[in-house]
Amino acid sequence: MLPTPSTSHVDVNLVYEPAEDSFLFLDTLSSAAESLFLKERFGQDPGLRNRDGRNPSPLVVEVGVGSGVVLGFLTAHARRILGRNDVLSLGVDVNWSACQASTETVRLACRAASNGSHESASFFASLNADLTSIIRPGTVDLLICNPPYVPTAEVPRALEDCTDGDNHNPFGEEANLISLSYAGGMDGMEVTNRLLEQLPSALNPKRGVAYILLCEQNRPKEVVQRIRQWGAGWTVDVAGRSGKHGGWEKLQILRICRGGQPVSRARELEEKQAPTGSTAKEDLTNPVAWI
Repeated sequence: MLPTPSTSHVDVNLVYEPAEDSFLFLDTLSSAAESLFLKERFGQDPGLRNRDGRNPSPLVVEVGVGSGVVLGFLTAHARRILGRNDVLSLGVDVNWSACQASTETVRLACRAASNGSHESASFFASLNADLTSIIRPGTVDLLICNPPYVPTAEVPRALEDCTDGDNHNPFGEEANLISLSYAGGMDGMEVTNRLLEQLPSALNPKRGVAYILLCEQNRPKEVVQRIRQWGAGWTVDVAGRSGKHGGWEKLQILRICRGGQPVSRARELEEKQAPTGSTAKEDLTNPVAWI
């Protein structure tokens, strides 16, 4: 079992604390089936190689990076999960405190995993931005997102919109920062719907993959059907499920792929495990649009 990154430095008054949804992501990405899928997709598929025979280094982006526990885990153990360490990782969050916290989490995770083993990927930065707005279109190879999925009356405004004239309320700011991490608006889907709209332009058109977490009240079956209507170049599967059946908080992670069907050997392994009855990226010297 791969170690979970330390988040003891994270101020949980300002940044979402790792919980069941975070750990479901770690278990899913490091599972035998998903690791095999990712290794085949990014490490061995000759159909994705360049004219010189090389498979370009993947760009991994976590949207809503939060504490950085998921991105830190994936970055620190890139060789074990992706089959290679020539990977560039990047975090994005509307919460500046999360950007700072996640940067430290990834740094500590990579240092702990190093020990001369060359296990880790290269971490670029955690940037303060909204969803994929800052990313150059078509460059994301692996996108992961644990979005705000709890149904709420509304999605909270960004922090800069929450000041009352010249009044400064640090307690109100703290509450708003935390609510940005969980409050998903109607059906808990307002932020996720915006991200789904951006996926076709954000993902690499040949090998882009996204892992997105949903809860039961997000109506995941409807989300799956909607994605399947995007066209023949897209596939969607459930990559991970919460082991608990605690009402509407039952969780699942969707794997959304473009550029063809999932690799057959990974699919075979998934079916066997299912319960019975049921140097940088060569053309990506600048993944960030405005730098």
